[in-house]
Amino acid sequence: QVQLVESGGGLVQAGGSLRLSCAASIRTFSVYHMDWFRQAPGKEHEFVARITKSGGRTYYADSVKGRFTISRDNAKNTVYLQMDSLKFEDTAVYYCAADRATPWGRIEAAHVDVWGQGTQVTVSS
Repeated sequence: QVQLVESGGGLVQAGGSLRLSCAASIRTFSVYHMDWFRQAPGKEHEFVARITKSGGRTYYADSVKGRFTISRDNAKNTVYLQMDSLKFEDTAVYYCAADRATPWGRIEAAHVDVWGQGTQVTVSS
């Protein structure tokens, strides 16, 4: 059985930091690219960050570049999203996602293989 379980969401002040974790039960974790998406109220899923299967490359949406950092620990089957300098507009439900094959440039929610349940991040001002 494959599942992704997210944790670490919560309420933080603008300018603060939060670290999200996603624990995967996927037996062959290293064959998946791992992504973070977010969905703000009334909005479509928005790509946030990607880390490749071995952790060698990372990609970020322009809106979070320089503030967010994605990482993974394949020995622990876990992916992380470190969020710094948070802004009110970062408020959203954040989803961990596993993707076996979609290359950078074509990442979209419709191509995700496995979704986490989501964790709420609320930034107050």
